[in-house]
Amino acid sequence: NQFAAALDAKVTGSNAEAAAFANILILATKPDQTTAALASIRGAFTEDHLLISIAAGVTLAGLEHELPPKARVIRVMPNTPALVGAGASAFAAGKHATESDADLARKLLCAVGLALQVKESLLDAVTGLSGSGPAYVYQFIEALSDGGVAAGLPRDIATLLAAQTVLGGAKMVLETGQHPGALKDQVTSPGGTTIEGLHQLEKGRLRAVVMSAVRAATEKSRSLGQ
Repeated sequence: NQFAAALDAKVTGSNAEAAAFANILILATKPDQTTAALASIRGAFTEDHLLISIAAGVTLAGLEHELPPKARVIRVMPNTPALVGAGASAFAAGKHATESDADLARKLLCAVGLALQVKESLLDAVTGLSGSGPAYVYQFIEALSDGGVAAGLPRDIATLLAAQTVLGGAKMVLETGQHPGALKDQVTSPGGTTIEGLHQLEKGRLRAVVMSAVRAATEKSRSLGQ
């Protein structure tokens, strides 16, 4: 394996073997596969191990139940923009995890974007907002691009302008610290083009639909953990 060789990393097809030579274990399975995966490492799991789980909907209590007593566990809800270093992750620490464990998780997650520690009870809402949120943003970018094409722009130009506009808007919120509504007002001139566009978005109930999407995804995440 060229990737492993370049990093001087060990590669194995055995979960138990991986647990034997690594102190930090990352659980990245589908929710219905977690029990089997944890059973395969339980015998090798010691007090020196830290489990970091990104399995959607699987609670800290559920993870701890499958591991030896006093297992140190961190539960994370990341999102896919981590692939380009622009992720938004939130994590919660289990009852036996230490401050050092939380700091380590934060350091790992900050390598690929933003990382926030929250109460576990908030992770379903995090899932509905930032976990599923990239898909909402992609659909909005696609809709902006479609609007540009309808107005006469070539598709490639429309998509590039749409994506850069969303990126720029996000950077304005993050870097200025201003409320999104205040930034919106700065773009909106009396009787101008922007207020006409915003009027159509309000008529289409964009704000309410997005809020409903976040709430629906949150409830779905909550049901997965039951």
